[in-house]
Amino acid sequence: MGIMSRRAAETEISLGKVKVNGEVASLGMRISPETDIVEYKGKRIFYQENEKIYVMLNKPRGYVTTLSDEKGRPTVTSLVKIDGTRLYPIGRLDMDSDGLLLLTNDGELTNILTHPRHEIPKIYHVTVRGRVSADILQKLSSEMEIDGYKILPVKTELVEAKEKYSILCMTLFEGRNRQIRKMCDLVGLEITRLSRIAIGTLELASLPSGKWRFLKDDEVSYLKGNRP
Repeated sequence: MGIMSRRAAETEISLGKVKVNGEVASLGMRISPETDIVEYKGKRIFYQENEKIYVMLNKPRGYVTTLSDEKGRPTVTSLVKIDGTRLYPIGRLDMDSDGLLLLTNDGELTNILTHPRHEIPKIYHVTVRGRVSADILQKLSSEMEIDGYKILPVKTELVEAKEKYSILCMTLFEGRNRQIRKMCDLVGLEITRLSRIAIGTLELASLPSGKWRFLKDDEVSYLKGNRP
């Protein structure tokens, strides 16, 4: 209902601040929003079907992917203003990364796209210092272990090679925390820019940095799994 994030709600439920039909709620409890009486801190929460909104943002560097920040850093939600609607980022792009970020108030879609084994690839252009050898490309494309976890192979291709820098295209089917940065660290590559350019068939195209647009119906359908 836009009152708080899922994580914050779990904390409040654990603290016994939420009741359903007069009884203290528990994590994992299922309810019927239309008929069950839900209270938070003694105040009833009335169910209303919110219009589902889906947005693509070209996130600039320097913004954090959170609703608020204790350090006072600018947040991505400050770039997307829609009256009466609270949107949540789907997944994360760290502060020093830029590119395609999805925001929505549709919790179901968020769960689909943030599942570690979802089927839609995320595609990045990664600029690193110097030239990249064929051996390093092979290592990046093979199974690697990060933080004790064996990641799925990441398709890595050389897009551009200059004397002072190279641009790699990396395609991920899972999104571990700072995965690309940790992969490059392991093979001795220094990243100077990390940009997400696409999520599956959804591409930034000509969307300027810091700007956003609504997703089209067919794009939403694709993200929800209605693909040929």
